[in-house]
Amino acid sequence: MASVAQVKIPATYIRGGTSKGVFFRLQDLPERAQVPGPARDALLLRVIGSPDPYGKQIDGMGGATSSTSKTVILSPSIKADHDVDYLFGQVAIDKAFVDWSGNCGNLSAAVGSFAIASGLVDPARIPRNGMATVRIWQANIGKTIVAHVPITEGEVQETGDFELDGVTFPAAEVQLEFLDPAADEDGEGSGAMFPTGNLVDDLEVPGVGTFKATLINAGIPTIFVNAADIGYTGTELQDAINGDAAALARFETIRAHGAVRMGLIEHIDQAAGRQHTPKVAFVAPATSYTASSGKAVAAGDIDLVVRALSMGKLHHAMMGTAAVAIGTAAAIPGTLVNLAAGGGERSAVRFGHPSGTLRVGAEAQQIDGQWTVTKAIMSRSARVLMEGWVRVPGDAF
Repeated sequence: MASVAQVKIPATYIRGGTSKGVFFRLQDLPERAQVPGPARDALLLRVIGSPDPYGKQIDGMGGATSSTSKTVILSPSIKADHDVDYLFGQVAIDKAFVDWSGNCGNLSAAVGSFAIASGLVDPARIPRNGMATVRIWQANIGKTIVAHVPITEGEVQETGDFELDGVTFPAAEVQLEFLDPAADEDGEGSGAMFPTGNLVDDLEVPGVGTFKATLINAGIPTIFVNAADIGYTGTELQDAINGDAAALARFETIRAHGAVRMGLIEHIDQAAGRQHTPKVAFVAPATSYTASSGKAVAAGDIDLVVRALSMGKLHHAMMGTAAVAIGTAAAIPGTLVNLAAGGGERSAVRFGHPSGTLRVGAEAQQIDGQWTVTKAIMSRSARVLMEGWVRVPGDAF
């Protein structure tokens, strides 16, 4: 059998928030993968090691979880007053599928630093010491993210004492502002924060039940339900959900019917081709529990507890985009998230997740009877793990 040479592609492996992924500059990709389409998808699948029927991604850069099966492509921005365009691809593990339907809020924390280090930001805008402001166009959902990246002696500062639950070691803090986070995928303002027009709906899910739900487009389309309504406390860790095949099937059914109700798909059968969005999360009032690290989380230190699923599994911490949805919903009186947090008006919320706690702020206001959120703010961290080249067989794409 004739051998096929491998192709070397410049790439950087970066942790952003509680996720990690392979970052590329668009200009470094092979020419046929510089445009959207089957060649690009095939390339990224091979880089990550999917589809893998064993579910391990041994022959690729993926880590066999939704948090570690991710890719990012950056390019100089085509939008005025922006530095860089950021495109995120969520790579399925056991299927030949790359989902481009949403953003990754965790990896957003690494976009600014990668853009600076890769020469995609005007050097004149980078201070010798201080904070660099990078304006990012999130191309998947057509939204602006502003990253505040610490700079020391002209270089991105990655080490520091900022601790993030779900990440073992401390690092430098990166503050992110998600501007106008109510998500509409064409980026033209046609989407509604609450697609049904209601803060709370009765969501009917055949075979599962009918229960209250907040369906929101903010950060990422998310379906919030009360933990008690689906038989949970909101303090569950991964094994309690991910080891229960029947539970995962119920959550996927809820997700599919919620996606139809939100107008994201026309029929539940289409949900399988849209695994990244919407997310499903369940909420409950603040309760003490022990996080996956063994850390005690006291009810008095949080406003509520939240658990969310990503790519069919309970997330080990919290997706950054889902955190934006949580912060936004918490700021709007009457949503299930707001009610679980105690109700009333609030500009920030601290919630408990499987790995610990996270604080996210949001600025909400009601104009002509409609709720709008101008920005959501949270802090993450990012660190380059490895840089150089990835290799893929030349006939893989």
